[in-house]
Amino acid sequence: MEPDIRTRYEVPRTAEFLRAGGYTRVALQFPDEMLKDAAAVARALRQELASGGGGVRVFVMADTAYNSCCVDEVGASHIDAQCVVHYGHACMSPTSNLPAFFVFGKAPLDVHACARSMLECSRKSNKRILVLYGLEYAYALVDLRRTFEEACKSDSCNPEVQYADVLCSVMSPSSSTTEKSDGHGDLSVNSDLAALNNRCSIECSSSTHKYSLGGVTWNISVQEKMEDYLIFWIGQDNSAFANIVLTFNQCEIVRYDAIENQLSTDVSHLMKVLRRRYYLVEKAKDANIVGILVGTLGVAGYLHIIEQMKELIKAAGKKSYTLVMGRPNSAKLANFPECEVFVYVSCAQTALLDSKDFLAPVVTPFEAVLAFSRGREWTGEYLLDFKDLITSEKQEVASATEEARFSFIKGAYMEDSHAEAEDMEQSETSLALAEVTEKALSIQNQNSDAILYQGGAISSIDYLKARSYRGLTGEYVGPTPDSVLVGRTGRAAGYNDEKTQSAR
Repeated sequence: MEPDIRTRYEVPRTAEFLRAGGYTRVALQFPDEMLKDAAAVARALRQELASGGGGVRVFVMADTAYNSCCVDEVGASHIDAQCVVHYGHACMSPTSNLPAFFVFGKAPLDVHACARSMLECSRKSNKRILVLYGLEYAYALVDLRRTFEEACKSDSCNPEVQYADVLCSVMSPSSSTTEKSDGHGDLSVNSDLAALNNRCSIECSSSTHKYSLGGVTWNISVQEKMEDYLIFWIGQDNSAFANIVLTFNQCEIVRYDAIENQLSTDVSHLMKVLRRRYYLVEKAKDANIVGILVGTLGVAGYLHIIEQMKELIKAAGKKSYTLVMGRPNSAKLANFPECEVFVYVSCAQTALLDSKDFLAPVVTPFEAVLAFSRGREWTGEYLLDFKDLITSEKQEVASATEEARFSFIKGAYMEDSHAEAEDMEQSETSLALAEVTEKALSIQNQNSDAILYQGGAISSIDYLKARSYRGLTGEYVGPTPDSVLVGRTGRAAGYNDEKTQSAR
């Protein structure tokens, strides 16, 4: 099993990277499905490093605080790690503090069956084919290209096919140098810092547009559009594929299932997801209290987008609270019933949080921009990576005299409530909810039913003071109550007066 471990987990290549960087404290991050091999990989890596002089301490990380596809810089900092080796599926989100080395793994792929499927698609469509894939299939791309070319020669056809490249295998937050795999396991230097961005970035030059999404990158001519291509996806129906479908929802997409060795053209369920996201945007427009869920502490730019979301929500006349709770679930979010909608700040491939079982909907930062920006219409584009939304422009507070808007959820015109000035100026600290709860207990509510059942609260103070128990008021209507009487004494199994009656 040891030779298989060394090959599948690229132990020699990983050791070469660690020696070149001079790292002595290394964190190995494994997803749940690879955790069974963690001990064997760590042992093989220690043996490989020992042959070169040793002195390197290796630590295994599991059960990440947020998402396993992101580099867990928080967990690595607990052991003062100098770098992170990330195994398995990765979203390739840029790191904030630590360099990262990615080992994507090698999922089995029948290159001959895949090449035949590509040839079948080329016969049915007159579009150029763009081959995108899960990063776990990147190792087989060279063999797939060669096999497809041979199949085309035997079939006497010459379809136009373009293959995406792996973005990078090494990521450093403090340097503009990355190392890019050439498909053979060797590393070549690439100094393009913009290529580190996980978002669907579009870099324009005089002749080409450069796209980057989900860890892969490709170029198309400036005279062409993405709609002119048939996207051929190799991989599972997972979050990476959903990212492709939603981002390029105007393109024709075909998925090749490497496990079942069959083609699938049905992406209607993902289109249903897109329609549901539009419904959640309309729900968010009617919310007065918004919770900002922090879904990552390692992706570069997350603090910037949180501050931008706060300004956007404030400009829309709503109140926001920032919540850090690890991986969100229905039980955790139920502790904040005053929040009518949550904005989930996370990496692109985990941004679509299924909130059907939650008390309040969960939207992405892009959907929050659509919901809270007056006059902005949805043109069909969909951005899952929050770095596409980061701007240097400061949000202006909306005017309280702005005209009412029509709510498609309630079927009527509504005016957005603007928080009181003192409430808007309140500094937000880690104890913000506790402070406003204490303040709420000293404020008398005049219309609690409307706040609790009709969503009339414009801050957590209004909501909490309506649901808090205030005890007896001492105000009686009618005659004076009777004098106090002495009740029964003893235990419920037999009060004292019951014992006296039984004795008689």
